[in-house]
Amino acid sequence: MSDSPQIDVQDIDHLGIIAGIVDEIGIVQIIDQLLGTHHQEQVTPGQIVKAMILNCMGFLTAPLYLFSQFFEGKATEHLIAPGILPEHLNDTRIGRVLDKLYHYGVTKIFVTIALAVVHKFSVNLNSVHLDSTSISVEGQYLPAQTSVVESDQITCELEEAIPIKITHGYSRDHRPDLKQFMINLLTSEDGGIPLFLELGDGNEVDTSAFLPVIQEFQQQWTLTPPKVIVSDSALYSSQNILALGRVIN
Repeated sequence: MSDSPQIDVQDIDHLGIIAGIVDEIGIVQIIDQLLGTHHQEQVTPGQIVKAMILNCMGFLTAPLYLFSQFFEGKATEHLIAPGILPEHLNDTRIGRVLDKLYHYGVTKIFVTIALAVVHKFSVNLNSVHLDSTSISVEGQYLPAQTSVVESDQITCELEEAIPIKITHGYSRDHRPDLKQFMINLLTSEDGGIPLFLELGDGNEVDTSAFLPVIQEFQQQWTLTPPKVIVSDSALYSSQNILALGRVIN
């Protein structure tokens, strides 16, 4: 009697559709080109970002050190790339890629991918919509401060650079007890495709934040920029309208 064949069953679920869209846009290739790769890497920066997208769209949240557990039992070689296993998607590798993303500039990477999406799917850019929201976080998030580290006879000063201030502000999700940061987002009227993303301080005010967001978008957007920008009343001050006319024209 012959031995029964061993069957390894792996899940794909809805993640196969998401992985296909990521591949069609070319997100992995774009990020690898921007951040660079090394021949000794088992997983490239673009593949790590693809894994983070799949994890996010898996509708589960967990600490970073449990990231690889999400992919256990899933067809990682099919979803991400041949040869990639769950244990390759560890918190050390993810942390290094996150550092690279930060140093290059998350907004610049976001815009590069958005340009690829617009070109790939022929997104209409006659008008765009601008709005912001707050994201609440747990934890103290103490302000940056200079600390002194002594090792043998060597004393060095370390100062952590914090790009945004995570602090209390007007909470859109009705959690004034939690600190927060802001997300400013520009989307296309055609399909609501995200075109520009910028983070802001937790106490940032839309009235003063929207105009710089539009100016930065106009500078980074290499295609013909939209002529119509739709927003709420926070944009419509006399000072903003005058400045906006100069930016668009």
